[in-house]
Amino acid sequence: MAGRIPIPFLSKRRVANLSRKAHPVRPQTAVPPTSAKYRAVVLMLIVTSFISVCTARLVQLQLLQGQHYRKQAEQNRVRLIPMASARGNIVDRKGKVMAASRVARSVFVWPMQQTPAEWEVTANKLSAIVDIPSEEILEKLDQAGYVSALPVRVAQNLSPEAFVALEELATQFPGLEIRAESSRYYPNGEVASHVLGYIGEATSADMKANPDFPVGMIVGKMGVERLADKQIRGMWGSRLIEVDARGKELREMGIRQPQAGAQVTLTLDLDLQKTAEQALGRRRGAVAVIDPRTGAVLALASSPRFDPNFFTRKVSRAEWQSLQARNKPFLNRALQGYPPGSTFKIVTSAAGMGSGKYSPGSRIATSAGISLGGFFFGEHSGSGYGVIGFRQALAVSSNTFFYRMGLKVGPEEISKWGRKLGIGNVTDLKLPGGTHGSLPTPEEKEKLYKEPWYPGDTISMSIGQGLVLTTPLEMAVVVSAIANGGMRVKPHLLADQTKTAEYKPEPTGLAPDAVDAIRSGLRAAVTQGTAKKLNDGSLPPTAGKTGTAEVPHGRRSNAVFVGYAPLNKPTIAIAVVVENGGYGGVTAVPIAREVFRTYFNQRK
Repeated sequence: MAGRIPIPFLSKRRVANLSRKAHPVRPQTAVPPTSAKYRAVVLMLIVTSFISVCTARLVQLQLLQGQHYRKQAEQNRVRLIPMASARGNIVDRKGKVMAASRVARSVFVWPMQQTPAEWEVTANKLSAIVDIPSEEILEKLDQAGYVSALPVRVAQNLSPEAFVALEELATQFPGLEIRAESSRYYPNGEVASHVLGYIGEATSADMKANPDFPVGMIVGKMGVERLADKQIRGMWGSRLIEVDARGKELREMGIRQPQAGAQVTLTLDLDLQKTAEQALGRRRGAVAVIDPRTGAVLALASSPRFDPNFFTRKVSRAEWQSLQARNKPFLNRALQGYPPGSTFKIVTSAAGMGSGKYSPGSRIATSAGISLGGFFFGEHSGSGYGVIGFRQALAVSSNTFFYRMGLKVGPEEISKWGRKLGIGNVTDLKLPGGTHGSLPTPEEKEKLYKEPWYPGDTISMSIGQGLVLTTPLEMAVVVSAIANGGMRVKPHLLADQTKTAEYKPEPTGLAPDAVDAIRSGLRAAVTQGTAKKLNDGSLPPTAGKTGTAEVPHGRRSNAVFVGYAPLNKPTIAIAVVVENGGYGGVTAVPIAREVFRTYFNQRK
């Protein structure tokens, strides 16, 4: 066995020991079972929470807000665009246009096309171009809601310069659209502004009351524009269009044509209206002209005036406040109460004869004045006119004649006949902002002013002073009742009302001989009294009565006149008031003369 190396015998245990020495093994540390479970639970909660958040968001997007986002996605492709209807024209009795519609450009924005933060930036840029405060643009977006699927008008009557600028910068204004719309236009400017009124965008209250109104609906705010709004405004239409991602129109998918409003014909005569306003000038006051046969209003002038074209664009708060401060140009003075002065002696005459305490042939002694309750009430001339009747009393406008008549007749009777002739709520033109005259009785004075009625109140009332107030329109109705033989007409502005039963004249109950006595006195006031300027030969025979009405605080008296013509078959009745104008025969009569002249020159 040469060459062999002997191998010693190794037991199994020996082999195992040698193996462990050649490959030592690290000792194992025991892991607590609770720590392993904790890490597993945390990991499971994290995974579960992540899955829950994703699931909740998916439910919100798909189930809760799915309809909203579907609409928003659809809005990127399909839009329903309202189409404004043209408001109907307003024309005078001869068809002359007083209000019309014409095409203008307006700026609309689509709220869903930008986020509120993005709209703030866009509004600031847009404001500098369309000259509208960014706050107003954002306010309109807030009112409509930033998720609204309908466009919101933010500017009207866009100027050519602004139109070009917006077209050039179109890419900077996502969600903005320029549309051609119908815009209101008043070709005569300020003429008849208080009658025509003006238009404006529907308020939130209007929208709530009329759920069918589209966003940006234009409605009448004053005058006939508001009175006949349902007839004038027509019915808006709409277009369904497809657009690309930039809002550019691709194709028209459907259209519902708007329906233009109906034309409204007024009883006004545009030429008479212009004459009345020109004669009145810039003085504060009013002129009311009506047809004494029907009550149709031929002219209704008030000064100061305003231009309704001003409201065809957006009016700022500052502009509105400045307009309100300037002599109250929105006040329709033809429908406001004034002391009527001596023109009210027509009513006192009617009360004297209507009560039965005087007859058309009655005569009353006049004097320099009367003393009552420690006060002296004088005759305006400083001396009496002797014993006179109605004709002379109205011609010279004797105060003491009517003092004595008023005291005998009493305030209740004067108030009653004033209402019968047209003063108070019996005369209503239904124009917004109008008021009625006031003829308080002793009982009403006690209730309103918490004061007793004094004899001096009756004296003042008998000559149209004190607590008596009448509107120019009411005094035109009063003098019409004398002109037409004793019928109280109901004034109206819409031509289609003239022949309706609602506006049929009603009898006052004044006897024909009493009417004739007053007519005689009104004619004498023109031929020999304070209205002589109407007797210069330029007019047909005319009747009338002047007044010089005292006003509070020692200011100059108001100048007043009422009258009618021609004498035998009257077709026109007038009432004029000029605030602080002094004597009626000096200031008010020349205005009436110009209106009479225009009226009769038309008829030649």
